[in-house]
Order: sequence, then structure tokens, then C-alpha cells
Amino acid sequence: MSNAFPGPSMGGAVDLSSLVNKNLAPPAPASGATSAYVREADDASVGGLVELSKTIPVILEIYGGGAAPQLAGLIEKYQGKLVLGTVQAERAPELLRALQVQGYPVVAALVGGQPIPLFQGIPPEAEITPVLDQVLELAHKNGVTGVMPPPESVAENNPEEPPLPPLHQEAFDALSNGDIPGAKSAYERALHENPADDDATAGLANVELLERIQGVALDEARAEAAQKPSDISAALLVADLDISGGHVSDACVRLLGLYPGAEDADKERLRQRLLSYFIIAGAQNEDVKKARNTLTSLMF
Repeated sequence: MSNAFPGPSMGGAVDLSSLVNKNLAPPAPASGATSAYVREADDASVGGLVELSKTIPVILEIYGGGAAPQLAGLIEKYQGKLVLGTVQAERAPELLRALQVQGYPVVAALVGGQPIPLFQGIPPEAEITPVLDQVLELAHKNGVTGVMPPPESVAENNPEEPPLPPLHQEAFDALSNGDIPGAKSAYERALHENPADDDATAGLANVELLERIQGVALDEARAEAAQKPSDISAALLVADLDISGGHVSDACVRLLGLYPGAEDADKERLRQRLLSYFIIAGAQNEDVKKARNTLTSLMF
């Protein structure tokens, strides 16, 4: 027995930023999976899938009770345009609470860091395929157009892929261990050595975002911003939480709305924070393009 939710939509999505902030480990390839596009995840690694969904749409299949995941073969047909995250319910209680899952199997999509419910139960393939196609259309409209290459393609194209530069590797290792200050220090030193290092710039922007929102309660931050609508610091914090959850438009619109009436010093704070969001979300993101144009018109 399966029930389809309404067609995919970005409206009303659940915020998974707390899981991203707490869980930095990458999801592992599914054991025994024949597909290159299947990752096993749990509460300790689902943040990696949330981050991946900002580049490639992710389908979450939550299963349990002795059952096995069933969607790998179908996802493989999409040749990397979708990635499947299989989640054993018993190993992901935090995720189940965040998604308000009341029974499984259940299928959801992640697009731009936002979860979208798809099915309760596993319907026939003929019913699933049109919904997955809608997910791809929605992802494309939101600038999520990446494709996951199969391992053999990576090996062929990069037979001897060079290792990360030492400071980048140091930052990666620090993040893998939850050491945000260590990662920040490594990226800062990389930029000191090479100010034109775009990867280090992006890495530092992301690490500084994690640093700002660590330990912040989303509901409390939103309540304070609602009570103090002209408070720049409160708005910056909520915008940080929005951007960490993939809500690029919400974050940018919030700050741009405050820009015209702000004092000069606060305008600079808003401008700098927006520029960091542009780096984090990427120059090709449609929301970034709109926000950049708006910021330029407000400044000049």
C-alpha cells in the first residue's frame, strides 16, 4: 500500500540545518549495491546527503522493520542525475523526527538542502518515474543541475588524480573530525599563501558559516528576529540559518530588505555577508544572480 504526496514543491520544506551542522561525515557507498549512485546514510552522515543535494538532487528511501531498500535499480537508470540515499529507520531517529516520519518505507527528495515528501510506501515503478521526473524539473528550476559520474568515469578521466594541497587536506581532515576552528585556520593560511585560491575562499566561507551557527536554536533565532525586525545582528543570524539549510532566496531577501534603511556600517556588514552567501551558493545559482543584481542596484 502506498500513498503519493502532492507533486514536488519547495514550499513548506522542513529545515535540516541542525543535522548538517552536527553531522559532517560523508555518506558511504551502499554495501553490496551494484549502482554507483547509491549511498547509505544515518543520523551521523545524512548531512553529507543534504549538502550533496545542493549540487545533485537526492532521493531518500527510508526503510526498516526487516525490509530492504528497493529503488536502487530505478535510480541507476537516471545515470547520475539523481543520487539515492538509503536510510535504515532504526539508525536515523533524528532524521525521522525532523521529517515527521510516522511510518516506513517512505520516500522523500532533497533539492538544494530542502526535503520534499514524495511517497508513503513504495508504489509501482510506473507511478514513481513521473514523480522523479518532476523532481528533476524542480531541481533544474532551482539551479541544482549536477550529475554524479560513475566511478569508472572518474578513474578514466583522472587516472592519477593529484592529492589535495596540504592545507586543503588539513581543512578537510579537521572538518571530518568536527574541528571547525582547525579547518578555519587551515583555509586562512591557504589564502595567506595564495589570495587567489578560489577553493580556499569557498571553504573558508562555509567554515565561517558553520562557526556562526554552531549551537544556535533555529526557533529562538527566528523568534528574536521577528520581535526585532530592524535588528541587523538578529537578521544576520537567521539568514545564516537559512543559507545553511539551502534557502538561498530567503537569506538574501531578508538582508536585502534591510539594506536601504541601514546605517553605513551596517550596510557594509550586510554587503559582506551577502557576498559570502554568493560564494557559498555559487555564482550560477539563480537566486544568487537575482540577489547580486538587487544588491548592485541598491548600492549604486
